[in-house]
Amino acid sequence: MEVLLIENVVNLGVRGDVVNVKDGYARNYLLPRKKALPVTAGNKRQIELEKERNLKLRAKELAEAKSLKEKLEAVALSTARKAGDHGHLFGSVTNADVADMLKAKGFEIEKQAISLPHVKDLGTYVVDVRLYTGVHAKLNLEVTALEAE
Repeated sequence: MEVLLIENVVNLGVRGDVVNVKDGYARNYLLPRKKALPVTAGNKRQIELEKERNLKLRAKELAEAKSLKEKLEAVALSTARKAGDHGHLFGSVTNADVADMLKAKGFEIEKQAISLPHVKDLGTYVVDVRLYTGVHAKLNLEVTALEAE
């Protein structure tokens, strides 16, 4: 089934793309969540208008994402966690933790857009933040030991 994407869908396409998906995926996921429109003879004119509007919107979003990337890459994140004698953490640092740290610094980033390596030891890690298709920000995350009271 051919559908026009109304929103960006991870691993499928960006807003304004016409993609071919399985009928069940379209019927059960994309259409009920208003992420896509079916491509039919009646929708052709609406699809053309939607594509034009989306091209302008994409250019604006891309510029915003690049601007946000520059601001994010200037930010250094650090966190203190309980750790054992050999620098092994009691727990880990997750993408939700990084999202909370960014929120505290004034950035609203969804945790699904953040990918980081498995953080179970003290040290410095590189965090990848997907801002837009093809636009990724790289942040440094420093994990230090929490001082005993």
